[in-house]
Amino acid sequence: MTITDIKIRKIIPDGRLRAVISITIDNMLAVHDIKVVQGEERLFVAMPSRKDESNNFRDIVHPISPEARAIIEGTILKAYEEHMAQIAAESEANEMGL
Repeated sequence: MTITDIKIRKIIPDGRLRAVISITIDNMLAVHDIKVVQGEERLFVAMPSRKDESNNFRDIVHPISPEARAIIEGTILKAYEEHMAQIAAESEANEMGL
């Protein structure tokens, strides 16, 4: 399994929800509405979910193995952190008048 594309759809600067992401796997399967969430100790990835009839949230799509979860989460968080660093660098350059 290879994540062949990541699109950061929305950045949310306030609150625990930090971003909404879409990924493409093996150029064949798109997964939308993956969330980057600030947890108590670290950022984590929450898979797309919906509320069931008991008002519990259930994942619509999720990795089956811990290895798959690690690949998905690691790749998404790396892309998110790189994107945020790029935004910070651009903001700093704009403040310096570059």
